[in-house]
Amino acid sequence: MDAISRLLKPRSVAVIGASADVNKTSGRPVAYLRKHGFTGNIFPVNPRVADIAGLRCYPDIASLPEVPDVGIVLLGAERAHLAVRDLATRGTAAAIVLASGYTETGEDGARRQRELLAAAGKMRLLGPNTIGLVNLTDDIVLSASGALEMEHFPAGSIGVVSQSGGILGALLSRAAARGIGLSKLVSTSNEADLDLADFIDYFANDDATKVIALYVESVRNPDTFRAAALKARRAGKPVVAFKIGRSEAGAKAAVSHTGALAGADRMYDALFKQVGIIRAQCFSDLLDIPAALATGRVLRGNRIAILTSTGGAGTLVSDSLGVSGFETPAPDAQTAARLRALQTGDHAALDRNPIDVTLAGLQPDLLRGAIKALLDSPSYDALAIVVGSSGLAMPELMAGAIQDCLHTSDKPVLAYMSPHAPEVAAILTQRGVPAFTAPENCSAALGGMLQAARWTIQPTETSVAMQVSTAELPVGSLDEAQAKQLFARFGVPGVREIVVATPAEAERAAYELGGRVVLKILSNEITHKSDVGGVAVNLAPEQVGARLAAMVGEVKANTDVAPNRFLVQEMVTGGTELILGFHRDPLGSAILLGMGGVTAELFKDTTMRLLPPSGGLGRAEALELAHELKTWPLLDGFRGRPKADIDALVSAIVAFSQMAAQMGERLVEAEINPLFVLPAGQGVRAADGVVVLDN
Repeated sequence: MDAISRLLKPRSVAVIGASADVNKTSGRPVAYLRKHGFTGNIFPVNPRVADIAGLRCYPDIASLPEVPDVGIVLLGAERAHLAVRDLATRGTAAAIVLASGYTETGEDGARRQRELLAAAGKMRLLGPNTIGLVNLTDDIVLSASGALEMEHFPAGSIGVVSQSGGILGALLSRAAARGIGLSKLVSTSNEADLDLADFIDYFANDDATKVIALYVESVRNPDTFRAAALKARRAGKPVVAFKIGRSEAGAKAAVSHTGALAGADRMYDALFKQVGIIRAQCFSDLLDIPAALATGRVLRGNRIAILTSTGGAGTLVSDSLGVSGFETPAPDAQTAARLRALQTGDHAALDRNPIDVTLAGLQPDLLRGAIKALLDSPSYDALAIVVGSSGLAMPELMAGAIQDCLHTSDKPVLAYMSPHAPEVAAILTQRGVPAFTAPENCSAALGGMLQAARWTIQPTETSVAMQVSTAELPVGSLDEAQAKQLFARFGVPGVREIVVATPAEAERAAYELGGRVVLKILSNEITHKSDVGGVAVNLAPEQVGARLAAMVGEVKANTDVAPNRFLVQEMVTGGTELILGFHRDPLGSAILLGMGGVTAELFKDTTMRLLPPSGGLGRAEALELAHELKTWPLLDGFRGRPKADIDALVSAIVAFSQMAAQMGERLVEAEINPLFVLPAGQGVRAADGVVVLDN
């Protein structure tokens, strides 16, 4: 048995710093172990107390009669490392350190955390600053959470890993009140050693866990997190994550538009998508979606039948589903006939959806018949049952009638509680019908189920990074001409352009290029040129010289810098403007694609992919990026527009990603904006570029 298995299922537990006062945090772990049925040995350690709750109390760790599998350390941050060292010396598999005062408090705390980790040696460490863990599967609670004051927690198949101790207690208590069964809950907190990935990996092998729920503050080890999440999905165990920090200012000061558009939260979106994690959009989703997934039922489409006895509540559910992209079609003729045969009279609305069947007197046979008819119907992929006030009189009868029908189909069945009736909701959930208190919760649960059903592990297609010489490039920001020359080396063509210094040179260059042109300042210091008057478009050759002279004055007035180098470029027309960028983040490196030009940050129509561990993106993934844009129809011939050269766009994305892969840590930022995608057969052109290089 490995150390994590012994941590989650110990045969013996030492509680260091245990107190006989159950009103203190240090008094809770022993009390909770006994209260919730732990059958192994409990060894309280406290030199000032002879016994605790009838258990012999030991003066120190060296005096313990056997080596404990786990040590719960309740000492303060200044002394916890001493207990950790003694446990490691005895050969304990893992220690749980509850004390705060480590990295979350600053440099002194970081020093203490390093000291703690060094004291642990090869022994595994949970925490510090953790509330511990709860194993409901095996009646083992290694925690001081006040939520454990509750008498009973339904065991189930949802494993929880939280980087917040308080949230662990919140989920434990909420799940119990709703009848949602959890298997194991772990608070990783500071993650000096064991982290999210370790427990995702464990749950992937845990027979008692079918669904994994994560409360995420930050992913500290992206590579191991990615590997663990993929392992869970290969094991058929959906992972649902609620990531806090969405309002964090990810658009920090950056040279490129890409830096402002990417942001930390967008990187998490990309990471979760690539490893198949379902993202919970609000805290309640972190229980609602796993509760639906834990039924093991598969949602194969987006057509939902709504069975109700109260029209208003049925409309609420229907409206919420519609907003979330689900369909609620009317019953097909055969299903409508079966429903009409169940109930006569003009008080039933059976030709539309929601299907409003009056359940006067709560008639179980009528309810069973309607449920079976809708589950048998080829018109529906799932069934949402609205429980109205009439269902409160005899909740067991109603729950039993619904439960009786579940074996007839593997389609998802869920309930919406119209009146406030948490006890009824808990009964339904425990009977295999997840019940929700808001229409939006129903939609979120079904949305998560649909996402889980449609997500399959695809073999990662990568492109081998091209070997292009870049050693001579300077450190810092390249000017636009240098940036586009770099892109061209990797296979992304730029517009035709000429570097000039004087009005006369500019005019000659414009005549040489022919037709209308663009004039820009050329500087490695001023990146957002149009903001300071450094760009002029659609100029005739004879206008260029005078415009250059005027531009010098405008830019100097705005920046106090007089530009002395300029670009004269051909004027590209008839293409779609995109932005293609590179962004580096603690989570990894990402390629961003979006609507480009000066409105890039205004519309924020972007999508991202993290680069694989080696090489660039493959063509299939590059094409997926383009398809994900809201503005994809503009590339695909929207309303008679000529179709864009998608093949050339895909090649450009792949080439750009190969550049990022080859240059590695040296590439700080890179962006093409705009990248003109011309009509089919005419290719793409990089019309502007930003590159920032490190040593």
